[in-house]
Amino acid sequence: MAILEVNNASVSFGPISNRYEVLNDLNLKVEENEFVAIIGFSGAGKSTLMSLLAGLQKATSGKVLFKQKPISEPRPDLGIMFQNYSLLPWLSVLDNVKIAINAVQPKLSKSALDEKAHHYVKMVKLDHAVDKKPQELSGGMRQRASLARTLSLDPEVLLLDEPLSALDALTRSELQDQILNIWEKNKRTVVMITNDVDEAVLMADRIIPLTMGPAATLSDEFKVNMERPRNRHTLNDHPEFMRLKSEITAFMMGLNQESKKGTGDVIPMPKVKPKSFSLPVMSPTFKQNPVPVKNSSNVA
Repeated sequence: MAILEVNNASVSFGPISNRYEVLNDLNLKVEENEFVAIIGFSGAGKSTLMSLLAGLQKATSGKVLFKQKPISEPRPDLGIMFQNYSLLPWLSVLDNVKIAINAVQPKLSKSALDEKAHHYVKMVKLDHAVDKKPQELSGGMRQRASLARTLSLDPEVLLLDEPLSALDALTRSELQDQILNIWEKNKRTVVMITNDVDEAVLMADRIIPLTMGPAATLSDEFKVNMERPRNRHTLNDHPEFMRLKSEITAFMMGLNQESKKGTGDVIPMPKVKPKSFSLPVMSPTFKQNPVPVKNSSNVA
């Protein structure tokens, strides 16, 4: 039975006479303890989709269900982590976590609150920086603090809205491993938004493309039939990794070409052939409306 479900959901903005449809007829089922990655171009509506799953955005039509019941508002068992850190700048790492815990467990004793906050700060390996303010932290450390705050709510479903996209490749790979370790130990259900193919194949059980906007929808899924744990340093020698990477990249490029037909703005795309490279160098990310290029051997 699906723990999280979207049934024929659409999201539109504006007056009825001139409505802009961001998402159209979405259908999704996420099983308990599953790790699902949704991949798409920038501007396609990925963050709107994540807000819909978290109860921050209401569907114009259709339903979003958590444990078979409609999601009508944000709730602590649906923990969301955004691309931007959303930390309170005047509070320390520990106090940022404490304020989140206190919001959902206001009757917790001071000692229990301290213990719980320290537990999650230690879980993301920030116990050496508990007293530091966000401006004293690197980008990766701020995202760890944000992850600790989200995990401290004890969510049954962890929603990750491109939380690693602004980080350098090394920091990104470290946080990927950290998220995977937490997921494997605690077996939380995870839905992650990303625009990086390598990241999706490394981390997920299933990868579902979001088509180009407006009126974006979820396409057919790609199943990741690879054993766990997955070693990033040997992935490029794994035929299933290379096959999936090639197929998904070609599919996303096809979406881009299809969306530009008839506009005179089609970007020539090269044939996609798998080749070896060293991780943690990331695959090209997908951005909507890229700058046209003259040479077909380059991808914007």
